[in-house]
Amino acid sequence: MSRIRQHVRGTRHTATAGVAAATATLLAVTLSPAAHADARPTRATAVENAASALLAHAATLGLTSAQDAGVRDVIVDGNGTQHVRYDRTYHGLPVLGGDFVVHLAADGGYRGADRATRQAVSLPSVTPRVSGPKAAGLAVNALRAANLGEALKQIKARPELVVDALHGSPKLAWRTNAVGRDSLGNPVARTVLTDARTGAQIDAWDSIETATGDGTSLYSGTVPLETTQSGSSYQLKDPTRGNTFTGDAEGKTDLCFFGICFSRAPATLFTDADNHWGTGTTADRASAAVDAQYGTNETWDYYKNIHGRNGIAGDGKGSYNRVHYGNKYNNAFWDDSCFCMTYGDGDGTTFGPLVALDVAGHEMSHGVTSKTAALTYSGESGGLNEATSDILGTMVEWYANNSSDTGDYLIGEKIVKSGFGKAALRFMDKPSKDGSSADYWSSSVGNLDVHYSSGVANHFAYLLAEGSGAKTINGVSYDSPTYNGSTVTGIGRDKVGKIWYRALTVYMTSSTNYKGARTATLNAAKDLYGAGSTEYNAVAAAWSAVNVS
Repeated sequence: MSRIRQHVRGTRHTATAGVAAATATLLAVTLSPAAHADARPTRATAVENAASALLAHAATLGLTSAQDAGVRDVIVDGNGTQHVRYDRTYHGLPVLGGDFVVHLAADGGYRGADRATRQAVSLPSVTPRVSGPKAAGLAVNALRAANLGEALKQIKARPELVVDALHGSPKLAWRTNAVGRDSLGNPVARTVLTDARTGAQIDAWDSIETATGDGTSLYSGTVPLETTQSGSSYQLKDPTRGNTFTGDAEGKTDLCFFGICFSRAPATLFTDADNHWGTGTTADRASAAVDAQYGTNETWDYYKNIHGRNGIAGDGKGSYNRVHYGNKYNNAFWDDSCFCMTYGDGDGTTFGPLVALDVAGHEMSHGVTSKTAALTYSGESGGLNEATSDILGTMVEWYANNSSDTGDYLIGEKIVKSGFGKAALRFMDKPSKDGSSADYWSSSVGNLDVHYSSGVANHFAYLLAEGSGAKTINGVSYDSPTYNGSTVTGIGRDKVGKIWYRALTVYMTSSTNYKGARTATLNAAKDLYGAGSTEYNAVAAAWSAVNVS
């Protein structure tokens, strides 16, 4: 029987426990403005304190001798309160829904925890009855079924044995990433979760997180850019923001299987002779690069200046952009494997280039989510994943305060063309205006595509920021209804952004659903503004207004 190790060296800190599993009572942490530590704990100190907490509270956290816990993220508040996020393994297998966050006082004392699931993780065997190749074949079939009418090619599938604690009682499962290319050579991907004992499909979701959109010119007008001088020319690389840069994908795509890339579309660094980039038209390939770089800059600045987050991963390192990806590619996506943003040029009819400011903020916020709560990209947690990017991407747009792309509560309004048939991809004040999204929670909302189930949280965020009823903001007309007929009074978008970010990074886990999001945001509002405050009560009212209680 192994023991919890309180001091573990290396980039992955591990703790194991030799005690029986027990159901945990999850406690919220309240930050008192009057509480101050003599010295703010370091990340290493927080990890050591959390390791001690795991030793003392292993049963509450459901840790047993068969399990390990590795640190994913650490947050130390200004008053010294610490929050350490862990991933869990069982006999070396990743546990989906096994993640948890340990909350510690400024002196390192245990204050409570948030767990993705409270169920004890224990299996009779970790030997699958369904073989890996069989699971791979099922995943390929699922990928084809999700892309009916497409002549997919270069399809590959790689299964990984996991423990699924997200869907009912923990069970052994195959998590298979199936990837391929469509008829235009653009990537398609789907993750399929298969019961390793019966072969039944448990869940499936698209692996590429997308926000569809396009544009024919610069969307943000003339913008300032920090660049790097190299000899007599300039590079579109920003040394003030972790050396973020933008390159040309030259119409090519990646060839990647299971996270291993045999070839990647290039990211040929844009250079310029006079440090004046683009012409505002698609005739100049640098025009799209200006939008992409500007979007990266504003997103970086928003997270750093508003939330104190230094870079997408919180480590001060910059990401990079690839523009002109694929052939008429109608998507933009964040990819953790390259730590990069990728933008297609669109088909020119439905969408233009996908380099608008809110698209950049949306997609890069997927990177923040992946480094924090890692919300599972299916069901209600998938809707919250997408909503997080919509909400925080919208906050980036407002933060930028750009007169050519003024702040609004529309998603992707700059990239849609006449062929799309609507003014934007999504509408936060009344999500159902897009024809598919949910305005309110219901027991079936988790069955929707994640871009549509996100509507519940988007509606909540709009109501919390601006309130219900008809109004015009920055020249855009809104009319936000409520499920219960109540009148909601907004608290302002700046407070909404702070509440949502804290809920995401401190309280949400991979399995958080809408009920859990209500609890997480109430805890965040209590931390920031106090229990019973106007802001706290407004959060509760806004959730009730979208039928989440």
